[in-house]
Amino acid sequence: MSITEWTDLFWVLQHGIDYHATFSPVVKFTIVGTVLSLVVTQQWPLRQLDVQNAFLHGDLKETVYLRQPPGFTNQQKPDHVCLLHKSLYGLKQAPRAWFHRLSKALLSLGFAGSKTDPSLFIYNSNDTLLYMLVYVDDIIVTGNNPTAINRIIQSLSQTFAIQDMGTLSYFLGIEVARKGADLLLSQKKYILEILQKAGLSQAKPVSTPITPTTNLSLGESSLFENSIRYRQVVGALQYATLSRPDITYAVNKVCQFMHAPTENHWSTVKRILRYLQGTIDYGLLIQQSSDSTLHAYTDAHSPFLTAFSDADWAGYPDDRRSTGGYAIYLGSNLVSWSARKQKTVSRSLTESEYKALADTVAEITWLEALLRELRVPMATAPILWCDKLGATYLTANPVFHARTKHIEVDFHFVREKVARKKLSVQHISTDDQIADVFTKPLSSQRFEDIRSKLQVATRP
Repeated sequence: MSITEWTDLFWVLQHGIDYHATFSPVVKFTIVGTVLSLVVTQQWPLRQLDVQNAFLHGDLKETVYLRQPPGFTNQQKPDHVCLLHKSLYGLKQAPRAWFHRLSKALLSLGFAGSKTDPSLFIYNSNDTLLYMLVYVDDIIVTGNNPTAINRIIQSLSQTFAIQDMGTLSYFLGIEVARKGADLLLSQKKYILEILQKAGLSQAKPVSTPITPTTNLSLGESSLFENSIRYRQVVGALQYATLSRPDITYAVNKVCQFMHAPTENHWSTVKRILRYLQGTIDYGLLIQQSSDSTLHAYTDAHSPFLTAFSDADWAGYPDDRRSTGGYAIYLGSNLVSWSARKQKTVSRSLTESEYKALADTVAEITWLEALLRELRVPMATAPILWCDKLGATYLTANPVFHARTKHIEVDFHFVREKVARKKLSVQHISTDDQIADVFTKPLSSQRFEDIRSKLQVATRP
């Protein structure tokens, strides 16, 4: 019986009465990248589990009645209904009920739920440190004690239908390929499916996902006749950025026009696809070494977290908002990146850069909290590199210039971090600014240079 047929058997359920929370928390990819970076550096085992029929394990707290399924009707009591104790596929609260059941089982085994992400569970006892990442019914387990990992898997197998997939090789559509002691995260299969659906699997490759002269805006050409196709392809490209940070800026640009795409916007989408077609074997490299070799400004004694922040002032012609971007490294591995239009209009270049700094610091603060939970000691305060002197000075001097009075107070928490020596904001030349790739189109040579620093590499 299909999920749709099962759904038809339930009485009409009302939110707040028959069910409340419906979603199952899923682990953030930033956490996956951070944990994989630690695993590769420490050379820990990396196991993958799959829970079969996961939603059938959930315990229902609400009272839910089910009509008797066709073929299983009690002939003596044909008008009676079933009172459900366990969740079923098709119930709105089934994902949440499953997560509660799994959480309860993990807590009983000694795991503790993370405060930074509810889908991360940590076991720390007697020098044994284990991490468990949960994405609905897909689970990654790693740690410094292989025997303890086996014991945990055996314990879970007694409660759930656990399938041990062995060493992590494929997770959420991302292939995890070994490259010596390193890992390469690749979405080749997924990208090939996008190219095939878009009819561009044999298209001529290009060297960059977006040209330096591209400046997209609303109504710049005739409307694209198939807006549904546009939204489907662009939505698929958003997921491809998990292992391809080099297309993040271009994808963010075309996402701004989902409601009314034009022919020019579709041409830009096709260019992104042509770029991916020519770089299909590329993926995100996670290296074993934690030494930072990004550029001349960092050395073997660099801080554990290194970040780059940049902004393109008033880059959107329709509303004159700026684009902010950042790249954050754990050692030499890129673990977090972003390209996003800022929420407010900036009145100066300094303000847009300062807002970008604030967004970066917020992400750094969250990563620091995550690393503390993972029991990873911080060597020194993180360094944040910015290529605009005005924004750099503003982080240390509260009366730098009268023109900054209009900046919202909540952005000034960067100053507090700097004053308390929890963060070091330093100037970097524009030529060494890695975050440039997240804020503006670049020439082929400049793009390829930064792409290598983003740890986007090919298969062995």
